[in-house]
Amino acid sequence: MIHNPDGRITLTPHSAPVTVRLGDDIIAETRQAVQLSEKGYPDRQYLPGDALLSGTLQPSGTRTYCPFKGHATYYDFVTGDQVIKDAVWVYEQPTDAMTAISGRMVFDPAHFDETVGEND
Repeated sequence: MIHNPDGRITLTPHSAPVTVRLGDDIIAETRQAVQLSEKGYPDRQYLPGDALLSGTLQPSGTRTYCPFKGHATYYDFVTGDQVIKDAVWVYEQPTDAMTAISGRMVFDPAHFDETVGEND
C-alpha cells in the first residue's frame, strides 16, 4: 500500500550550492539538488549522479522501504583503501509522488559533512 505523502513530505528543487565533504575532501558538488523535507526528519539533499567528484559507489546489497518514497538501494562509498558501508542511498524507482528524487543520491550525514548555500 502506498501512503499519500501530501502534508508530510515537500520536495523543493533549488540552485543553491550543495557541497559534500569527507573530512577535508570535497567528494560531491551541485547546484541542481532537490531538497526533501519530511516531518520528523532532518532535510535531505538529493543530488544528481554527476555531482560525485571523487570516490566510487558500489552496490552494497542493502535495500529499505519507505511507504512514502518507495524502495531505496544503498551503496558503499569507496575512496582509496577506505570503504564506508551503506554510505549513500538512492530511490531508483520511487513512488509516483516522489519522481523528482528518482536516481538521485543522498549522503549519510553520519559519515559526510554537507553544506547548502555556502560558496567556497
